[in-house]
Amino acid sequence: MSHQVGNEADDMEEEYEMEDADDDMDDEFHGRDAGGSDSDMDEYDYMNNRMQDTTAAQARKGRDIQGIPWERLSITREKYRQTRLEQYKNYENIPQSGEGSEKECKTTEKGALYYAFRRNSRSVKSTILHFQLRNLVWATSKHDVYLMSHFSVMHWSSLTCTKSEVLNVSGHVAPCEKHPGSLLEGFTQTQVSTLAVKDKLLVAGGFQGELICKYLDRPGVSYCTRMTYDDNAITNAVEIYTSSSGAVHFVASNNDSGVRDFDMEKFQQSNHLRFPWPVNHTSLSPDGKLLIIVGDDPEGILVDSRSGKAITYLHGHLDYSFASAWRPDGITFATGNQDKTCRIWDIRNLSKSVTALKGNLGAIRSIRYTSDGRFIAMAEPADFVHVFDVESGYEKEQEIDFFGEISGISFSPDTESLFVGVWDRTYGSLLEFGRRRNYSYLDTLI
Repeated sequence: MSHQVGNEADDMEEEYEMEDADDDMDDEFHGRDAGGSDSDMDEYDYMNNRMQDTTAAQARKGRDIQGIPWERLSITREKYRQTRLEQYKNYENIPQSGEGSEKECKTTEKGALYYAFRRNSRSVKSTILHFQLRNLVWATSKHDVYLMSHFSVMHWSSLTCTKSEVLNVSGHVAPCEKHPGSLLEGFTQTQVSTLAVKDKLLVAGGFQGELICKYLDRPGVSYCTRMTYDDNAITNAVEIYTSSSGAVHFVASNNDSGVRDFDMEKFQQSNHLRFPWPVNHTSLSPDGKLLIIVGDDPEGILVDSRSGKAITYLHGHLDYSFASAWRPDGITFATGNQDKTCRIWDIRNLSKSVTALKGNLGAIRSIRYTSDGRFIAMAEPADFVHVFDVESGYEKEQEIDFFGEISGISFSPDTESLFVGVWDRTYGSLLEFGRRRNYSYLDTLI
């Protein structure tokens, strides 16, 4: 993964240059610094971070789900969408990888509606600090979401529409508990690169190899450590899991080509696996025996989780991969790549992928399965999240269409909610969708 770190807006503009489709659209969509407001009230709401949310009822009456006032602009939504599709530049480490992958991609039937729009919350904004990392949104229940905003981790309750700060790393952070190996002096001004939350444990990884662990039901921070002092030490991904013995562990993937396992019962590192290239994402199989390893190489590796020994290499992708996920059945898994594809693999025959699912604009940077294995969601860098029906053989798809960079996606553990973090100077927000059921009377309650 690229190790350059900088202001998030600079990253977006540098890596995703796109000519403005329309001056009016640019003023409205990318901030009102030049005074694009039609009324004092609009400007007041904007300056006070009180831009209006959108509810499902309002969307059914025709309001744009992001609150973009298309009727006031000199360009239609359809025209702006077409311009984005034509002009958006996908970041590639290997040139033409997106074009090269197209011939292998599955043709899917679009138009399904598995998750219906529920709410767009404009006061909740998750920040992207590195353009290639998009795993900053985590749902721990149907209503609770954790995401990163600048130098803090926020909790959002979609039930009460309230947010609160659970971890601030802009200043000095040090552990308030003593554990062998814990860095008691802590860290100052940590830039958080990745986030994971599960069973009251929050783990934040940093750009300098930092790991900060906090239990949500305890005051302060429990554990701090620096995995590596390598010059290229970005913590690219963290996954929390429960071991076969019942102990809570997490796996951290790092740009120094290492994957490390930490035992949170003992508060110490329990394993360190090394690979030939920076590891961008790792996913542990449901039985805990296998790890998907993807990174700065077109090939992925399926390895033994204890020894790190390669079981098989995954051939098919044409560029670097940044996402992976296991289906809960432990038989199939998915990998997301800068070649604009998400490939589905079956452990019973890994000579080639089962299928390749294609994005519209760019790399597949975030993948999630529902806990029941029925659906898989894949997120592009911007504008599109795709939800596929796994049971149909990935034949049917819901395409969620909006505007803005995607900071992450997450299903709630009960599968009832899908959250999408949107990064944009003006329209940054948290989109929430609810699973559609066959009993439509529940829809009227939302």
